[in-house]
Amino acid sequence: MASMTTGNTSRADANRRRILDVALAELLRDPDASMDQIARAAGVVRRTVYGHFPSREALVGTLVDGAVAAVAAAHEAGRADAGDPARALAGATLATWEVADRYRILVALAQRSVTMQGIRERLAPVREACEELLERGLKEGVFTSPLPAPALAYVHEQLVFAVMEAVNDGLLAPEEAGRSAAVTVLTAAGVPASRATELVAKLSD
Repeated sequence: MASMTTGNTSRADANRRRILDVALAELLRDPDASMDQIARAAGVVRRTVYGHFPSREALVGTLVDGAVAAVAAAHEAGRADAGDPARALAGATLATWEVADRYRILVALAQRSVTMQGIRERLAPVREACEELLERGLKEGVFTSPLPAPALAYVHEQLVFAVMEAVNDGLLAPEEAGRSAAVTVLTAAGVPASRATELVAKLSD
């Protein structure tokens, strides 16, 4: 009986992962994709999708949770082993963008159902790590800003969202967006534009 239960659980977990993978692909292709479309693309009946996710909003929320986890891991990896706060901030922004670019349509979609407040709450650990980095840079004189670190971290977060929207609206080429976001975040922290551009170019090579 235990092995049968384990088998059923494993199958259910596999179905759930497949639904999430397919849902992400479908929603990135068509942000208005319905639960029926997702079920067909996943090769399951609609009831199976609803068995895992009671609503489309719940499905999108779960996808956003996965995106936030990936962003947090990228942010941590990007700022690791960088003694210079400016280098750490640039590295974190570039690494984050590589992940965020994949999910930028999803973020725009999530704003309809999860709300920006919900997204901000999910991003709190990333923002707190950014605050610590900014606080160190401000104390060391690497960064200069009239804003305290928590407010500056909030501004940086909104800048990245704005760059994502600019790409979604066709105002900025996707291949330029990551470097542009990193330079913009650095200059917002008071790093001279020439220094910011040079640093980002080195890290992008």
